Formats: sequence, C-alpha cells, structure tokens
Amino acid sequence: QVQLVESGGGLVQAGGSLRLSCAASGRIFSDYAMCWFRQAPGKEREFVAAIIWNGGSAYYADSVKGRFTISRDNAKNTMYLQMNSLKPEDTAVYYCATDRRIYYSGPYYSPVDMNYWGKGTLVTVSS
Repeated sequence: QVQLVESGGGLVQAGGSLRLSCAASGRIFSDYAMCWFRQAPGKEREFVAAIIWNGGSAYYADSVKGRFTISRDNAKNTMYLQMNSLKPEDTAVYYCATDRRIYYSGPYYSPVDMNYWGKGTLVTVSS
C-alpha cells in the first residue's frame, strides 16, 4: 500500500515563502520521478514541478520557474517544494504524486502519468 502525505501548507502573505514536504511509504521511492501538481478552485489540476528518480534533473511549469525549487531525499523517502516570492495566483491545493514510469527522466508529466497521489495540502497566498 503506497501512501503519500503532504505537509507544510498554510496562509502566507504575497512575497512570502513556504516549504512543502511529501513523505512516501510502501514503495521503492528512489526508482520513480516525483511531481507536484496544484489545483485552484474552479480550475483543472496543473503540473508544478517534477524531479527525476535520482534527483539529477528537475522540471518546472513556466509560472513557477525561478521561484520554486523541488528536491528529494531518497534516504528519507521525502520530497520537498520550496516556494519563494509567492503570489496570490499560487493559491491552490498542492498534491504530490509518483510517476508510473520507472526510471523516467524526461520533461513530460501529466496527471495521467501518475499512479499514486497524496490528499493535498492547502496553500493560501493573501495579497
């Protein structure tokens, strides 16, 4: 049974920072890329960032590039998302997910490529 548990969300003012964590269990964490997605009210779930299985490459949505940093610690089965210079439009529920493609290192990630999801953590950025 694979479990993903996000933490670190909350309320922050525009320009502030938050660090999200995603703790994984029940699977060989280090063989798969991990991703962050987000979903704002009334909008579709969108890709935020991905990090490949060994942490060697990371990919970002254009909307967060230069502000967010994804990382992982395979020894701790944990992934992180450092979010700086937050904007009100970053307000959403943030989900972590595991890619279904073992050792995939490419730049393309969509919800259909994920096979496990966390329940999400809410990030609210006030103006």
